[in-house]
Amino acid sequence: MNAVMGIHIAGGMVALAAGAAAVAVRKGGGTHAAAGILFSVSMLVLGITAAILEPFRSPPGSPLGGIMVCYFVATGWLTARRREGPPGWIEKIACGLVLAGASAIVWGGLTGATTPAGRGPVFIFAGVCLLAGLLDLNAILRARPTPARRLSRHLWRMCVAFFIATGSFFLGQQDVLPMAVRGSPILFVLAFAPFAVMLYWLVRLRFAIAAADRVYALSHHQPTRPGGEEPVEAPHLAGSAWATSRVKSPS
Repeated sequence: MNAVMGIHIAGGMVALAAGAAAVAVRKGGGTHAAAGILFSVSMLVLGITAAILEPFRSPPGSPLGGIMVCYFVATGWLTARRREGPPGWIEKIACGLVLAGASAIVWGGLTGATTPAGRGPVFIFAGVCLLAGLLDLNAILRARPTPARRLSRHLWRMCVAFFIATGSFFLGQQDVLPMAVRGSPILFVLAFAPFAVMLYWLVRLRFAIAAADRVYALSHHQPTRPGGEEPVEAPHLAGSAWATSRVKSPS
């Protein structure tokens, strides 16, 4: 298991660096895509090795946490790659798996599963997984999510996965950090930074869509878009240059 632990640690360090790079660079560009792929691969390594190692802990842990890490990363990456058409069979299988996983986590919390911080994080994680599964189901039933919805889906899933990496390191591995910074508020800021990034881009996306609607209404002298068209946002989010286009909503 020492080799698996070494791979696990290496995957986590690469995920932290690649995730930070993906956040910092221009969105939609080649560097962002390359950093995103590296982040996704390293997080998959992290999740798989965590699922392998957990049962060998003392006391033994559940592999579900590692499996859910893989779920968030895989579905977030597929959302960015699959820009056209309805969700595929992989997303449908993932939806069933995450709903089953959420149920298993809730059952574990009710029957004694806990964390160093108590049972609260167990139920919070179960709630996040349940929300992800329900949003998967919504995307499947919609058949053709708009690009704006795809971007939001990609964003929040990757940020949740990034939080798992930052939280695990900055909060869960403080014993390997210098004594001077253990328990420091800075570690909590670094751990929860992915959520701040997520909120920033979700709000920015919402305002960009509203602005595009306003510009369209003024230029066409009508309050709404004809024919049930919805504003969508392209994945190139450099600076304030938000590219918008219009697509026909499915009937």
